[in-house]
Amino acid sequence: MSNQPVSAATESANSDPSTLSVVLLGNPNTGKSTIFNVLSGTHQKTGNYPGVTIEKRTGRFTVDTQSFELFDLPGTYSLAPRTPDEMLSVDVLLGKTDQRFPDVIVCVLDASNLERNLFLTSQILELHRPTVVALNMTDVAQRQGIQVNVEQLEKILGVTVVPVQAKRKAGIPQLKQAILQTVNQFPKQKHDPFFDEINERIRRLEDACPTAQKLQRFALTRMLFDTDGYMIEQMRDKVNPQLLEALVAEQEQLKAEGTFAESESNARYNWIQSHLEKVVDSTSSSGFSIADRVDRWLTNPFVGLLIAVVVMILLFQLVFWAAEPASAAIDWMTGIATNWTDQLFIAMTGSADGALHSLIVNGLIAGVGGVLIFLPQIMLLFLILALLEDSGYLARLAFLTDKYLSLIGLSGITLIPLLSSFACAIPGIMATRVIKNERERLITILIAPLMSCSARLPVYALLIAAFVPSTTYLGFGLQGLTMFAMYLVGILVAIAVAWVLKKTWLKTGTSTFVMELPTYKVPSLRNVWRKVYEGGAAFVKDAGTIIVAATIIVWAAAYFPRNIEQLPAGLIEKQEQLSIQLESADGDLAATQELADQLAAVENTISAEHLRNSYLGRAGQLIEPVVKPLGWDWRIGSAAIASFPAREVIVSTMGVLFGLGDEVDEESDSLKDSLLSAKIDGTNEPLFSLPVALSIMVFFALCAQCSSTLAVIKRETNSWFWPIFTFVYMTLLAYIAAFLVYQISCWIAG
Repeated sequence: MSNQPVSAATESANSDPSTLSVVLLGNPNTGKSTIFNVLSGTHQKTGNYPGVTIEKRTGRFTVDTQSFELFDLPGTYSLAPRTPDEMLSVDVLLGKTDQRFPDVIVCVLDASNLERNLFLTSQILELHRPTVVALNMTDVAQRQGIQVNVEQLEKILGVTVVPVQAKRKAGIPQLKQAILQTVNQFPKQKHDPFFDEINERIRRLEDACPTAQKLQRFALTRMLFDTDGYMIEQMRDKVNPQLLEALVAEQEQLKAEGTFAESESNARYNWIQSHLEKVVDSTSSSGFSIADRVDRWLTNPFVGLLIAVVVMILLFQLVFWAAEPASAAIDWMTGIATNWTDQLFIAMTGSADGALHSLIVNGLIAGVGGVLIFLPQIMLLFLILALLEDSGYLARLAFLTDKYLSLIGLSGITLIPLLSSFACAIPGIMATRVIKNERERLITILIAPLMSCSARLPVYALLIAAFVPSTTYLGFGLQGLTMFAMYLVGILVAIAVAWVLKKTWLKTGTSTFVMELPTYKVPSLRNVWRKVYEGGAAFVKDAGTIIVAATIIVWAAAYFPRNIEQLPAGLIEKQEQLSIQLESADGDLAATQELADQLAAVENTISAEHLRNSYLGRAGQLIEPVVKPLGWDWRIGSAAIASFPAREVIVSTMGVLFGLGDEVDEESDSLKDSLLSAKIDGTNEPLFSLPVALSIMVFFALCAQCSSTLAVIKRETNSWFWPIFTFVYMTLLAYIAAFLVYQISCWIAG
């Protein structure tokens, strides 16, 4: 994930000089996104800013005959940049992303929480650019007994203030007119919330800038109060050494005086407090509101956690079960497409066979189906996340779990993505967009695939049923305990990996988790639908192409070379003979069924031999010395390679390898019997045993055998490095764990 700010040369945000640019900026939970949606309507698009993973939302609207391009900047509490999205906001306001300043800045305020919101407004006003304040949620403020004197607020700020109720579209026409009238209209007065001492420091910094490299007062202020050093690091190559020296000197003086961390906040809040009484008239009761009473339960360390567990269980059930019918329908449609393809090839060539047929059925149709089958889960999860976030509960859930996750260096906001990954890592990884801290988000992305997703269940179910005894200890079944252990392995390893990453490579020190508890409100259906649609569309468009490509590559490796001469003598002749006999069967159902079973057995044997001789089979034989310490042979190794597009493919691949065809599943008794009776090539020793089964399950509990997940990691990090890193570290962990489990199990078994 890139930390680099967007440069002036990366992209012109407004290529049409007749179209003016407007940026929306505000705190989270102020209704900024709703205003964006109302202003832009259907004329909006989503992408990433060039060179960074931060999402860019743009839209267009027209006032009279003037066209505007609208930019929705990430929600932020302050313009003191500590993360790439905050740095992006600073870059946009300084005109670095489109080689010019935005024509109008729209600052969105929550009328019910002006004290907090005006901190950001104070920073924006320092730019002294054409600015409009959209005073949103005036209806919420009124219900809380808060009256805002709009005229007085306009006088204090020196810019136009427009009261709006974005959800009801009230005040939007007036906001549009205010934007039009504010073009080229600068604030009526210079905004200066600082004490004389701070202003003197800023003047000294201005003197340290050469004439050719004069920086705005806004930029100098941001660098002076850069407590984390983030902005100075981003600007290091763009300013002269003398200014850097002057900055360090001023900061050292502030540190010596013990006022570095709070100088800016004290000055701005003093300015806010000095004006707030003139603007806000509050007649609300001093007692607890209904929201306060609800919060006493939802944020209670015991009751709140119990409620959270129930909510998460329901969320899991909903994602896992409610998406099942849609996934089954997609699977059914994939089967229909396969049957149509079979019939078309039979009509055209007389046979549903050959490389082209296999490419279409097992490559393209299977690949597209493999993409779409995840879509219901993804869209359902984004629906749940959007509802939880818009209602205000997500912030409370994060607050409640923060102290537990902080033990491994993460914050409470990472809970939802990690829990979601138990259903499927793909929507879980996409859900990390709610995490603002870039390194924390990256750590969460890297450990999310370690949560045992539903795709691992077929592997567990098959091997546990076949090799784990159905005995009971202290009332607990051994098979159920084994299943639980597989989930526990992923959780424990994820905790260890997160802790190591946080302390080493992605070290960020102690994570400070600050989250506002927003007011409870009814979710905006428009916002919810937008998040669901954009999440699903991004998955299909970006990750889907990689998944289909990976499926086709694995298909080709399993299909070629198709050399009939390498098959055991007599197999093809026997297949042809049985086909002729079946076609000429005289109507005896029992005899016909017997012939059909014999033909299917021969065809399955041919498929198994083709797979043995394919590039995939050869790869399995090549890696056999590597996987032998795990108790595996080339067939298990081939199945592991074939399962790269999706873990559950290992079951059907084993069906082909052991002569049963690809129609078997984890509940097939024939597959279980075949595994139990399988022998190591050239010996009479059984291939499978409990240690081998445990080795396979542990490997699949920890490995990165899912191209879909890796594709989404690539999409979310905007880099191939992180999916490659994930694949390598997870594969190494899986191999080491499987080796230890197999060797220790064999030692215990004697």
